[in-house]
Amino acid sequence: MPVSRYYDVKRDEKGERYIEPYITGFLLMRFPLLNKGTAFTEEERRLLGLEGLLPPHVNTLEEQKERVYRRYRLQTSPLEKHIYLRNLQDRNEVLFYALVVDHLEEMLPILYTPTVGEAVREFSHIYRYPRGFTASTRNIDRIEEALKNVPLEEVRLIVATDSSAILGIGDQGYGGMAISIGKLTLYTAVGGVGPDKTLPVELDVGTDREDLLQDPLYLGVRHRRLRGEAYFQFLDRFVEAVRKRYPKALIQWEDFSKDAAFAVLERYRKIIPSFNDDIQGTGAVALAGVLSACRLKGEALKDQVVVVYGAGAGGAGVAWALMQGMRREGLSEEEARARVLVLDSKGLLVRGRSMEAYKEPFAQDPERIRAWRYAGAYPNLLETIQNARATVLLGLSGQGGSFTEPVARAMLENTPRPVIFPLSNPTSLSEALPDDLIYWTEGRALVAAGSPFPPVGYMGRTIPVGQGNNAFIFPGLGLGAVLARAREVTDGMVLEAAYALYDYTRDHFPELLYPPVGALREVSPYVAARVMQKALEEGVAEEERIKGLSLEGLWEYARSRFWEPRYLPYKVG
Repeated sequence: MPVSRYYDVKRDEKGERYIEPYITGFLLMRFPLLNKGTAFTEEERRLLGLEGLLPPHVNTLEEQKERVYRRYRLQTSPLEKHIYLRNLQDRNEVLFYALVVDHLEEMLPILYTPTVGEAVREFSHIYRYPRGFTASTRNIDRIEEALKNVPLEEVRLIVATDSSAILGIGDQGYGGMAISIGKLTLYTAVGGVGPDKTLPVELDVGTDREDLLQDPLYLGVRHRRLRGEAYFQFLDRFVEAVRKRYPKALIQWEDFSKDAAFAVLERYRKIIPSFNDDIQGTGAVALAGVLSACRLKGEALKDQVVVVYGAGAGGAGVAWALMQGMRREGLSEEEARARVLVLDSKGLLVRGRSMEAYKEPFAQDPERIRAWRYAGAYPNLLETIQNARATVLLGLSGQGGSFTEPVARAMLENTPRPVIFPLSNPTSLSEALPDDLIYWTEGRALVAAGSPFPPVGYMGRTIPVGQGNNAFIFPGLGLGAVLARAREVTDGMVLEAAYALYDYTRDHFPELLYPPVGALREVSPYVAARVMQKALEEGVAEEERIKGLSLEGLWEYARSRFWEPRYLPYKVG
């Protein structure tokens, strides 16, 4: 079967890949996966009906990158740079990815966090070109027919969002499509998944945002969000249609509200290979960073007392991952729970307190806090840190500035090197600024944030700030699951991704909490190899070609299938 109804990728007698197009001329140049722009050779121009439609000079890819990078640098704001790059992607995907790969550290914050949050808010106002697939309440009854309109035949990786809880900015309606597009940009740029194998999806079930419903430019359906049985009937139809159209596809569930996130994951994870990045990806990346911090402190994870501030999908995922890490080091489930304390907006989670069902596994035994001193019904953040003598503080609350100076100093009273990770995104919602945390803890804290921050100068030292970005986890996790043709993304595979990231950091950047963003293209295939190895161990891998391979063999397998942004020659059959 062709990879697309518009073209196929084949191999010649020497085994070299080439493109056989089924469209030519003007239409070919309007299809971003096929367009080379000024890099079409003279022979290709004659062959494909392009002669006279392009300037006479034939550019190399390097010359094209130089031209578009100059224009990129003339853009005056992060959002304008984001729009410029998206325009380039919608015109010429190979050139777009070649540019991003060359300038990864510079452009990742523009295409992903923190700028993507602004792009989500403005999505209906800056809309330019159709990308991805929308399942909405208007087409869900015809979803099978609608999916046939997607011109790609071998989609292996889908990022789908219902936009109910985007980053820390909440319900964004149809604007969440920008998140799905952004995540898949990373899957290709740093995860090596070909852009013709990916599909961003918006699950438009409505919005409860009155300003969006009243905005004349809003592009989504104009009604309140589906809930309850109607919501899951919608998702059931979508999942079944995907299984029929793309039987080898994996779904990454993205930015669902906290209640829906857990329900959706549990409902479908054994029906279609899938995982939730906000729960599992966030948990894995936090575990990897805390393990690195423990190594730098010369201590064990099982000996830490961790406070997780924020009990949404991310906070619950982090608490789960840390408890699993502690159990791996020999603690019982109850012992691990006693060392991972989770707070929501009402205070510490304690058994017997009113709370959502997904929070109950992280609630403390009332005996744990019987001797504590606190003022309200339940201990607040500062009281929990002081009474529990916390050594690790992780922020996933979306409450900007909530890690105050008294909070940081309380952490310092408990341990000579407190671990403090304000992980909420975007930057405006970070629980604290890293330079404040460094100064408040006299330069002793080990700090990582969810968004990129520069190193902090303190008393003649330059202190790096780690970036606890899910991009260190989900591209490798997804790539590994796809290459293994895993029937299910298991908890073991998620945890293996965390330990793979930790091991990579220890071996290549031993003084850091996380690798630099520039290392992402090396991190992802390593994570993928470990994920494939775990999928084989757990018996969920169906790809025959990886069975019997060593870890090095799995890494080589991942690298050999890593998509690279380069132009392929054209031939007409």
